[in-house]
Amino acid sequence: MTTTQPPPAAEPTAPTAVPAVAPIAGRLHGRLGIAGLIALGWIALMIATALSAPVIAPYDPDAQNLLNVYAPPGGDHLLGTDGTGRDILSRLIWGARTSLVGPALVVLLSLVIGLPLALAAAWRGGWLDAVVSRFLDVVFSLPAILLAVLAVAVFRPGPTPAVLALAVAYLPYVARVARSAALRQRAMPYVATLTVQGHSGTAICLRHLLPNISPVVGAQLPIAFASALMDLAALSFLGLAVQSPQADWGVLVNDAQAVLQGHSSQVVYAGALIVATVVALMLLGDRLGGDIRPRRTRRASQSTGRTP
Repeated sequence: MTTTQPPPAAEPTAPTAVPAVAPIAGRLHGRLGIAGLIALGWIALMIATALSAPVIAPYDPDAQNLLNVYAPPGGDHLLGTDGTGRDILSRLIWGARTSLVGPALVVLLSLVIGLPLALAAAWRGGWLDAVVSRFLDVVFSLPAILLAVLAVAVFRPGPTPAVLALAVAYLPYVARVARSAALRQRAMPYVATLTVQGHSGTAICLRHLLPNISPVVGAQLPIAFASALMDLAALSFLGLAVQSPQADWGVLVNDAQAVLQGHSSQVVYAGALIVATVVALMLLGDRLGGDIRPRRTRRASQSTGRTP
């Protein structure tokens, strides 16, 4: 008599990998809160708009149509047209590029120059720290707009002199914060241990000090970005940075003829975008800074054996 073998048990299949979207969203919500998430979403939207301007802009931002001047919102032009018949929505979309790239370059240049200065001053100390500190104090006392106006007067009106001058003016925004954080890390016991083990100062700064101070410096960057955005928009408004007819939020605000003729929609739209972006950046920087302070307090309490 033959016996039938039971069918082999099915091997358990590995669960399908599901992107951990919920945990990431939960961590972001815990760090930033509702207001911080809204600010982050607005900034992401502006960056996406700037990157996809050639695709989503309905018209060429410089295309003029003198037969359709100051068209009201609606129809083929959702936000209307300006004094030369250019589509306002397209100019706002393309203006996001210059309005965001300029401040990003200011912050990037100040970061590239300021971080090495801060780390060198904190590590070496002595006369180098004194010279760097006095230099940062002098630069910090000078208004950023004044430096930019002087640079434009010496060279020529345009975004390049304005960005370079503002990058110098914003050095203290990054370097002073980085130097203070690096000095705190320099006094930690692990630095003395690494020095005894024979690690060079450059290796300690790059592998240990820089990663440890990056959260503090990173929280300062959105605030510096917001300030640079306002300064560059003001310079473009005055005709010293981005020049008309190029699309830029600051240039769009400077439409005195439209205001005088009772067509101020372009000015209102561009001004609202500047204000909303600056507020979002300031709020994000405040949330990031508020998240760092409690963690530093907890670490200090744990190192001394006390509970906060």
